[in-house]
Amino acid sequence: MAVMKRSGRKFDKTKSGRKSKFKTQFFKKKFCRFCVGKAPSIDYKDLNILQKFITERGKITPRRISGNCARHQRQITVAIKRARHIALLPYVAE
Repeated sequence: MAVMKRSGRKFDKTKSGRKSKFKTQFFKKKFCRFCVGKAPSIDYKDLNILQKFITERGKITPRRISGNCARHQRQITVAIKRARHIALLPYVAE
């Protein structure tokens, strides 16, 4: 796991004494749960998996938040759209 360091201060002083414009903070690298776990293929009928990638309002969570790789994020998006078309998942939260 890669951990990057960022401080909470807005301006950090560099070696030359000048202020830098970048904040530093710690964050954990996200991994695709389908690549790591060797999960079976993503299916539009498996609602338990698909609901984890939908917000309370019914939106599909973006890749930067879910942590999926590009390939599996595309598969999830297609599966969610198919499930919505068949009325297994709602388009909008109620």
